Amino acid sequence: MNVFKRDHFVKRCLMSTIGVLVSGIAVGFFKNSVFGIDPFQSLMAGLDALIPINFGTLYMIANAVLLLFSLIFDRHYIGLATFINLFLLGYVVQFSFELLQNLFPAPALTLRIAFLVIGFGILCFASSFYITADLGVSTYDAVALIISNTWHVWKFKYIRIITDVVCVASGVGFYLLATKKIDGIQSVVGIATIVTAFFMGPLVDFFQVKVAEPFLKGEKQ
Repeated sequence: MNVFKRDHFVKRCLMSTIGVLVSGIAVGFFKNSVFGIDPFQSLMAGLDALIPINFGTLYMIANAVLLLFSLIFDRHYIGLATFINLFLLGYVVQFSFELLQNLFPAPALTLRIAFLVIGFGILCFASSFYITADLGVSTYDAVALIISNTWHVWKFKYIRIITDVVCVASGVGFYLLATKKIDGIQSVVGIATIVTAFFMGPLVDFFQVKVAEPFLKGEKQ
């Protein structure tokens, strides 16, 4: 491998690693906004209410199950980012959430809105970086990418909206099954969940085209 290709690979590794881990930090902002969380985390929150084990461990188990989908239909999407996501992201989310909670134990409405905006922007930006790095994606992202790019069913941004809606509905169902009450439902679904379900796919696509791809191509290959 010549120096340019090696540097290009290193750049992709950094984009992939930073993208995944920063996504976990973004989810911590979402959770502390108390306006709901992103759709996949909505599913995980529902499962967390239903299954009494550590969230980081639960997240790893759920992603291991989703990993089977990629193993069966397109292993191209399994890589560095997949395993960082699988083994570390749940714990990064937990750390980010608890740190912000300790720093801002009772955030005012304006601060919660700021958390929402920051979390959504960072999540979309970070996702575009690790998807563009093409060293694997999260097991959840792989589902929409395989349906779109491997099966050629529809554009990614539209498939992502559908998978997000399914996650939200499942998360709410699991939460209600576990608690038998509506109180606390904002920990599973809220305005942030709706915004993310309908706008994350298009915004990730925007950041890919405008930022992540030009950033990657700026390095000689």
